[in-house]
Amino acid sequence: MSQIISPEILTISQMYAADEVAISNGVSGYDLMEAAGASVAREIQKRWASRPVTVLCGPGNNGGDGFVVGRYLLSAGWDVTIAHLSTQEDISGKDAERHAKHWTGEAKPFTIQALADAELIVDAVFGAGLTRPVEGIAREVLTAAVKSGVPIVAVDIPSGVNGDTGIVLGMAPRAELTVTFFRRKPGHLLLPGRAHSGETVLADIGITSEVLETIKPMLNANSPCLWFDLFPVPQPEDHKHTRGHALIVGGTLMPGAGRLAAAGARRIGAGVVTVLADPEVLNIFTQDAPGLLTLPFRNSREFDEHLDDPRKNAVLIGPGAGVNRTTHEMVQIAARRQKQLVLDADGLTVFSGDSASLFEAISDIPCVLTPHEGEFSKIFRIPGDKLSRAKNAALQSRSVVVLKGSDTIIAAPDGRTVINENAPAILATAGSGDVLAGSIVGLMAQGMPAFEAACAATWINADVATRHGPGLIAEDLPRGIPLSLRELMLSDLA
Repeated sequence: MSQIISPEILTISQMYAADEVAISNGVSGYDLMEAAGASVAREIQKRWASRPVTVLCGPGNNGGDGFVVGRYLLSAGWDVTIAHLSTQEDISGKDAERHAKHWTGEAKPFTIQALADAELIVDAVFGAGLTRPVEGIAREVLTAAVKSGVPIVAVDIPSGVNGDTGIVLGMAPRAELTVTFFRRKPGHLLLPGRAHSGETVLADIGITSEVLETIKPMLNANSPCLWFDLFPVPQPEDHKHTRGHALIVGGTLMPGAGRLAAAGARRIGAGVVTVLADPEVLNIFTQDAPGLLTLPFRNSREFDEHLDDPRKNAVLIGPGAGVNRTTHEMVQIAARRQKQLVLDADGLTVFSGDSASLFEAISDIPCVLTPHEGEFSKIFRIPGDKLSRAKNAALQSRSVVVLKGSDTIIAAPDGRTVINENAPAILATAGSGDVLAGSIVGLMAQGMPAFEAACAATWINADVATRHGPGLIAEDLPRGIPLSLRELMLSDLA
């Protein structure tokens, strides 16, 4: 996993703008390219001893970076061969052309044979702005590089990965190391681009962080530095009712989902958590949770009556609730009562084909929707890549949308968007989404704003899973939350 601390993520157009601002402030494009190539060479030398290396250079600025990488490694005594996709006359960009002319080492045609003696391959063929599939000789050589089994280092991003979406265009090598510059791009965090990037290192090439004041990025990697100042840290004067009262609807056929959600809400700090369920199954929820409150209800009218208490300030509907008329009515009742809402699983699916009524109901209340891809497609008819779909869904529903996955995206209606990157694959286990939904409603009950609550709960649950390691099941997540919170409270952010 990347060790980068800067949370800002720049789109390709924003990165171009950052370059332009830096250049207008007196840093030349030539010097930026020099610093980029030097940083890649430096990271290579940190990880590998001197060995034969082939640098694959494309026709643009990425290729220009590659020439600088080769020059620095050559001056350090490495055996370096450069294979250039174009002739020097075809190079795109004066800075890349100047750096290409400085190359005095061995050069070979851009063919598979250029890889013959390589024990390390530098991919400087195409940068993050690629918009068309990798094909022709570039595809042949990059495919051969992958088949060789030789470690690959990508300059900026592996060739073939779209920097804005993470989508692979045609093909892309899987790099062992990717060195990118100033700030990461969405493709470094979004799948499958993230899987192709390997270890990702962010290099300082002389662009100052003040540039961000001009660009004003709205996309970040999820990090406690984004939300910890709004995290509900208990104060000496607090009591259970000042720490919020979360209401969770429990189901008859799948009561385990509600139990997991309730455990997440309690462990994340909600002062009181009550589960509403049919009297026939009510005792199931407190079998191993004596501190959990329960109330019976049989229909939407009785559910409505339970909302009279103003202290019950956040409601979760969905986990195991059932896809039925009652669930549909409960969502609308809770929204009409102006309760903060988290909708997951059945609380979303019940509006399949009827999303307009859902969006109308939740339009003016704090609401978080937590769909996985299947549930998302039932509510939203939005094409495109994952990032743009999540952002458009938040705008359309006027709610915070948590589009789940290994690269979970949290999007707010005002354009703020976060990509979560700390989730291990072991989180793909039944019930983990129920714990997440419960954690979100637990934070909202304590007064944390919806977007920040969604970001915090997503990060914390992923952190718990990482700490736990293999063998994780959903029941482990609530038990692990206290340690994750303890570390947060002891961090520099506290």
